Amino acid sequence: MEITCIRCQQTVKAENCYCPVCGLPQLVYAADSVPGQTSPERWDGAARDAGSVDWKPALRAALLVAVPAGLLSSDVSEAGRMGMLWMAAAAVWAVALYVRSQRPAWITLGAGARIGLVTGLLGAWLAFGFSAGALLVERFVFHQSSQIDAEWKAGIDAGEQRAQQLAEWMGPAIAAQEQANLAQDRAQKLTPEGHAGWVVFGLASGSAFLLLFGVAGGALGARLLARARRPEI
Repeated sequence: MEITCIRCQQTVKAENCYCPVCGLPQLVYAADSVPGQTSPERWDGAARDAGSVDWKPALRAALLVAVPAGLLSSDVSEAGRMGMLWMAAAAVWAVALYVRSQRPAWITLGAGARIGLVTGLLGAWLAFGFSAGALLVERFVFHQSSQIDAEWKAGIDAGEQRAQQLAEWMGPAIAAQEQANLAQDRAQKLTPEGHAGWVVFGLASGSAFLLLFGVAGGALGARLLARARRPEI
């Protein structure tokens, strides 16, 4: 005996407790029931809602991909500039691993986004930790403080020069005011506290973007899986 799923209209075998295409729980009828008086049997299995997330396997999948994604997204890796793409790809992969292990045919965008959020959180924290640890090792273990400070100063000088050129283009009065502001800002950034603060701010900002791309990647993964399992008409 075969029945039709009321959600996706696909054929479901009588012994199946849920639709193999969309995951909707199905009513199971006894084969020997009297015609016209069929009553659904009690189903003791757990119905898996496509919008819910079983977090134990989801966390395993997220951690599995977050570690390499966090390392690739950090300043330790030469591919760190593509960190947002790595994190989005990791979230897509985490959703795919979760769906494969749990056997819902698909999950909703919200469920995928939540798995991506967890993947992004783990990956962003790991990227932050790897980057901060690498800076500490360079400064205090390999004693490259002078080189780090020189590169920081060169970056400030380049930014100050660009800002001053833009201010001069806007007029003498604005250029004079901008020069005073730049001098004050330069003095603050060249202090040890200012340098450390800007580095932490940069790492935190990068981690926030990694988190956002993780959420987007999770939603994208759910969308791609749903489209791949979409029934043909």
